[in-house]
Amino acid sequence: MTTILDKIIDKKREEVALLKQSALSYETDRTPVSFYDRVVSSKTMALISEVKRASPSKGDINLGVDPVEQAKIYADNGADAVSVLTDTPFFKGTMDDLKAVKANIPIPVLNKDFIIDEVQIDRAYASGGDIILLIAAALNDEEMNRLYRHSKEHGLDVLVEVHDEAEMERALKMEANIIGINNRNLHTFETNLSTTERLLRSYGKENAIFVSESGIKSQEDAIRLKEAGAKALLVGETLMRAGNVAKAVRSLKVDL
Repeated sequence: MTTILDKIIDKKREEVALLKQSALSYETDRTPVSFYDRVVSSKTMALISEVKRASPSKGDINLGVDPVEQAKIYADNGADAVSVLTDTPFFKGTMDDLKAVKANIPIPVLNKDFIIDEVQIDRAYASGGDIILLIAAALNDEEMNRLYRHSKEHGLDVLVEVHDEAEMERALKMEANIIGINNRNLHTFETNLSTTERLLRSYGKENAIFVSESGIKSQEDAIRLKEAGAKALLVGETLMRAGNVAKAVRSLKVDL
């Protein structure tokens, strides 16, 4: 059965082919801002706040959002990084969103996309991304290791996303130092915070920063995930729908 993830990756292959044909030069020289260092020195749960207009599972979330204004509110109220969705067909984001956000906030910026080729990493680096997402469910071991190394050569942090034990083993084998546990099953798109709890019961003592992603709605959820062993959260929909974004961000910053 073809899943949503399969459809996204098929479309991404078309996008990558066009990127390579365009022969654009993404060469630049800058020093990315380290999310890893920020988390290591933090006394509170680190928060990656996301700019997301839409998603395949939820449809339109906040089409009218101004990414820069949203990101500024995140940064001003304690967010440790801002995630910017740059996939257009399924999430209605753009690389221009990433560039604009990076130009206006001092904290690290995550290029949230479905990375399958080095050219996307080069583009992210040139566009101001500080963190790259690699999704284990979308990549085999050779691809994941190659893209991880390429990202590191640019000085980028890499958030390696897993959602089950087999993917966690793969991430640890490649010595990923930031591992995101997606509480959303990427095949069914259902969420359950117990995914983070289950995986950290088995792997929480490993030498990595664990980020819990998806389905996080409240301070109670943040505390629950902290107690499970997560050191950071990635929150999108809850903040994109919040009536008072600043208050919502502050509520998720809990002490470690």
